[in-house]
Amino acid sequence: MKQSDKSSTKVPQGPLRLMLRVYRYILPDVGEQLSIWKTRAENIPDTELRTQALASIATKKFHCQGGAVYAAANLSMRHVLIPLIVAFQTISDYLDNLCDRSTSLDPQDFRQLHQSMLDAVDPSKPLNDYYAYRQEKEDGNYLRDLVLKCQSCIDLLPSYGQVADQVRDFVALYCDLQVYKHIRKDMREPELQQWWNLHHHRYSQIAWNEFAAATGSTLGMFMLFLAACDSQLSDKQVESIREAYFPYVCGLHILLDYLIDQEEDVLGGDLNFCSYYGSMEDTVERIAFIVQEARSKILFLEHPRFHRMIIEGLLALYLSDPKVNGQQQVKNISKRLMKNSPLTRLFFWLNSMFIRTTS
Repeated sequence: MKQSDKSSTKVPQGPLRLMLRVYRYILPDVGEQLSIWKTRAENIPDTELRTQALASIATKKFHCQGGAVYAAANLSMRHVLIPLIVAFQTISDYLDNLCDRSTSLDPQDFRQLHQSMLDAVDPSKPLNDYYAYRQEKEDGNYLRDLVLKCQSCIDLLPSYGQVADQVRDFVALYCDLQVYKHIRKDMREPELQQWWNLHHHRYSQIAWNEFAAATGSTLGMFMLFLAACDSQLSDKQVESIREAYFPYVCGLHILLDYLIDQEEDVLGGDLNFCSYYGSMEDTVERIAFIVQEARSKILFLEHPRFHRMIIEGLLALYLSDPKVNGQQQVKNISKRLMKNSPLTRLFFWLNSMFIRTTS
């Protein structure tokens, strides 16, 4: 339901107020949306597609929960933002499962599947046959309807025209990454390096693995969805969002994810962008640099305290993950990254308290 009081449009300025909004409004609404898509997934005719759709919701719902935190900055628009973020993230997670646990290693198949994400953020786009290059096709219009939900929500964002080009750029980079990182193992690094060669002139302060990591985050897209709720949004504001979120906030998001998954990815033979750092010292130095750049860049955004909470919340969320305890080197890195961040430690404490009281 749409929140009607005036406080609903105010951006939360402190961790406690943000967490209260998340647990009171955001998580229940996300749960409702995921329940709708789970019911749809249960009715997918093809066994493989149904299995991967249900698995993506069951194991990756925290992606939707985390992304929907942006709706806490404008509760009066959460009836648009939460269905949009959940539908878009559900597409992302479903396709990641189809590619990661796929019956195919065909880059053309992966590219066609991810056309759905490009269509989802452009209401003028007609729908495509997203399963054209794979054996499994009968999904009962599951992917099609996810795309249509995104398009219908985007039509309700008053300033989407201001952010549309940047959203498409972020989505296109995301789709490129999903193709290159899921193809045959012997082709992955050469294709990623060739891709980096097309973009490195714009991002001289980061390495190829950091660029690739940044393209794997949906946070920049979600921030632009939030910004598009403002009918007075300017081009300058959009540019400031791009510079803060890409590659820094987005890069931090995915590097932390890879950091705690290193042991898991070694066992699974999966690509891990943190494995390209030469040592623990290099890892700490580079992630700390990206943290500092993210903290610096968000100062040029409206409501910088909200974005600072996003950064510290990411650090707290990933560095407090149970996976960290079983990896001594990652544990050491985590301690060093959290050392001088009281806000990160506060989020860790608040998160643990809320989980205890709501579980």
